[in-house]
Amino acid sequence: MKRSLCTSLWLLALSLTIFVTDLTAQQNLWQKRSVVSPEIGADRTVTLRLYAPAATDVKLHGDFMEGSKSGSMTMTRSEDGVWEYRSEPLESELYCYWFQVDGIDHVVDPSNSYVMRDVGSQMNYFIIPGERGDLYSAQDVEHGTVARVWGEVSDGRERRMTIYTPSDYEGSKRRYPVLYLLHGMGGDEEAWIATGRVAEIMDNLIASGKAEPMIVVMTNGCTKHVSAPGYSHEGMWTPYMSGSMDGSFEAMFPSIVEWVDSNYRTIRKSKSRAIAGLSMGGFHSMQISKEYPEMFNYVGLFSAAIFRGKQGVATYEDLESKLERQFSGDLELYWIAIGSEDFLYDENVKYRELLDSKGYKYEYRESGDGHVWRNWRIYIAEFVQKLFK
Repeated sequence: MKRSLCTSLWLLALSLTIFVTDLTAQQNLWQKRSVVSPEIGADRTVTLRLYAPAATDVKLHGDFMEGSKSGSMTMTRSEDGVWEYRSEPLESELYCYWFQVDGIDHVVDPSNSYVMRDVGSQMNYFIIPGERGDLYSAQDVEHGTVARVWGEVSDGRERRMTIYTPSDYEGSKRRYPVLYLLHGMGGDEEAWIATGRVAEIMDNLIASGKAEPMIVVMTNGCTKHVSAPGYSHEGMWTPYMSGSMDGSFEAMFPSIVEWVDSNYRTIRKSKSRAIAGLSMGGFHSMQISKEYPEMFNYVGLFSAAIFRGKQGVATYEDLESKLERQFSGDLELYWIAIGSEDFLYDENVKYRELLDSKGYKYEYRESGDGHVWRNWRIYIAEFVQKLFK
């Protein structure tokens, strides 16, 4: 009887402990939500808040702030321990931010569930509605499918890719053109979907009739790794500014195209293939398209790292003769875009001077800002509207 009573009391104490722990966890969740951040006003201002009563200095970093390129501002503390910042009216756009608390950098906003990763940095984001913001947001339209797939390529390893198929792909038997979309240094097959908002952009442009239905293939251009961190046997390694500008990615690319053609209903013609990328991905797009000119009729270079390849690599040699072969073929569109403040601006000027000296036709798009995702989202949205018409 005593043993039974002791057992019952022990179980009761354990259940109370679990209840209190669970209640505490839920209360913590409620407390996080009690601070509204971000709060977007009807006038397109945004108010950001952080409850940090013990902090002595809280700075806000954001790509929407005046005053410095990094966009840093000291927040104002209220008596209840909430730090606050209110912006000026903002243009319709997707904006990123994070906090710096007593010197600890890249602290995410616990009241904002929307977080993205760029290389190894975590940051929150919000979207100001309007023309561009609506393009980057999920709308009440038919949605495509985003799949993470594994394909074996020419180096004998299975590599992870992210592939977007338009909304009518599963329900039809038709074949589709393909855009191969490449990330920059430190990125991976998740970059264009997460930070570039490609699925939302494609859904909205296809639904409005501004872009043709197409498959978008996003590869991992860092050949040292087979996938983004945490998605393979390589484990949960820390992202870093890794890249492949040694000819290895270019060498395996035909086998990537072959794998996609074998596993998806593609149109297997150069007039139905495009390749584009940002920064290192722009470099790869330039190199791959000139190495295999019979493969792509559409090329997009976004803030391309034109002259950054490893010296002595055969793939990167004889540039002018390879460009001559490419531009004398069936090239439909060669599209170059860069921001006026981009650190790669001068070498893009040099590259365009080379193209001009040969009389090669291309389209050029110059925007403001620098080497930033805000530009690259604009570029991809404009570029896809020019494809496969």
